[in-house]
Amino acid sequence: MSDSIILGIESSCDDTSAAIIKGNSILSNIAANQAIHKEYGGVVPELASRAHQQNIIPVVEKSFTKANIQQNAISAIGFTRGPGLLGSLLVGTSFAKSLAMSLNVPLIEVNHLQAHILAHFIEDANPMPPTFPFLCLTVSGGHTMIVLVKDYFDMEIIGKTIDDAAGEAFDKIGKIFDLDYPAGPIIDRLAKEGNPDAFKFNKPKLENFDYSFSGIKTSVLYFIQKEVRKNPDFIKENLNDLCASVQKCIIEILMNKLEKAARELNIREVAIAGGVSANSALRKAMEDNKERLDWSIYIPKFEYTTDNAAMIAMVAQLKFERGEFTDLRTSATAKYDL
Repeated sequence: MSDSIILGIESSCDDTSAAIIKGNSILSNIAANQAIHKEYGGVVPELASRAHQQNIIPVVEKSFTKANIQQNAISAIGFTRGPGLLGSLLVGTSFAKSLAMSLNVPLIEVNHLQAHILAHFIEDANPMPPTFPFLCLTVSGGHTMIVLVKDYFDMEIIGKTIDDAAGEAFDKIGKIFDLDYPAGPIIDRLAKEGNPDAFKFNKPKLENFDYSFSGIKTSVLYFIQKEVRKNPDFIKENLNDLCASVQKCIIEILMNKLEKAARELNIREVAIAGGVSANSALRKAMEDNKERLDWSIYIPKFEYTTDNAAMIAMVAQLKFERGEFTDLRTSATAKYDL
């Protein structure tokens, strides 16, 4: 790994983040969160892009300060080109292009989903990085997929959700329970005090490696409507058990397909990535099953699970070594194939 110093910029959704990487060692990783979306129960694209405009300069400045690096010391700038919210991506893309032009350094575009997977190669992400080929269960608010990773930039999606992502399922079920947004971390916390076997919910029956989470959402909704008619305080009186039962169901859906893919492809190197990989039950399921399945597992540090610029900088570093640069004609894109 070279000793080039790269600035990474992430602005795909509602977190503005900037990071400095040297080789594969992160010198700074700064993020500004947008609390305003809690009022609306989800991310409002227009508000997100406005907040990025306010946050991006102070976040980038702080990343340089924490890394103790001068702007003229960087070798290149990596930025999230997509996928994500177009208005949010435009802020990060425009800023990256402007700064790269002013500093006369190369510009490197990064696929956000690729970055979640390649975050495992950051120096302190794991004791040891995965070896190729490996499977990566990539789970976030908007994406759920099993990716066969043959090399750094040779990836194949072998299974994906046909409807809701796992993170969306957590958030939509959280609304049914009248929880704040984002509901995933709240459900995770409340589930620790509940009985995961208290209630049973429907699981999809798909033959391949694909996922579906709309069924559990509907199952929970109908169940809650029926119980609340009998007892208006049902949710409040059973909230911990409800959260634990929902979480167990979603994690079992995720793990069953991952196990099926690993078995059929005869792969024992297995990783998780994305925001939902911070979920304690998913992490425990990986740990609990590694000996039974003879897996080598890779679970990223919490700071590299949610949207962050460290993972963008890591991909940019790998592309820098390969001389894979873009130019000022590049533009943000809401959809960006893996």
